[in-house]
Amino acid sequence: MTDIEEGRPPPETPEVAHAEARAAGALGVLMVVGAVVVLVDAARLRDSDEALGPAAAPTLVGVLLGVIGGALALQSRRFLRTPPAGRRSLWRLAALVAVLVAFALLLPVMGYVVSSAGLFVGAALLLGAPHPARVVAYGWTLAVVVFLIFDVLIGLSLPTGPWGF
Repeated sequence: MTDIEEGRPPPETPEVAHAEARAAGALGVLMVVGAVVVLVDAARLRDSDEALGPAAAPTLVGVLLGVIGGALALQSRRFLRTPPAGRRSLWRLAALVAVLVAFALLLPVMGYVVSSAGLFVGAALLLGAPHPARVVAYGWTLAVVVFLIFDVLIGLSLPTGPWGF
């Protein structure tokens, strides 16, 4: 029985690892740029007398985004010593950018849960996650959990879609 028949993904070749490392590195750099934007916007928010002002959540998200993005970019450098994979990695990067743009365009229309679930699922599949059905379930679960944390626990309302979530 082969790996594919047993439900396991085939072993990675150096070309596949190189393509994934380039895409992950580019995504890491994009995350660091996003972190800078979030942190600059958080610094512009008005001050408050409360223990946790309006800039607390965006600052935390910006710091975490920058740390994870930087770690992803640095970790991908070790795989870049293998032979290049060609244009496939450029298409994957372009697809990741398209998923991010679609998220930004759909967020005000479809709401946070639907658009972020699409973002999570699309990014995971483009980065090579196995088991697409599980990825869809995990993406929806993550989107709902984040929505509930921000909406119920923290009290910050995220964009709602036509369904009210």
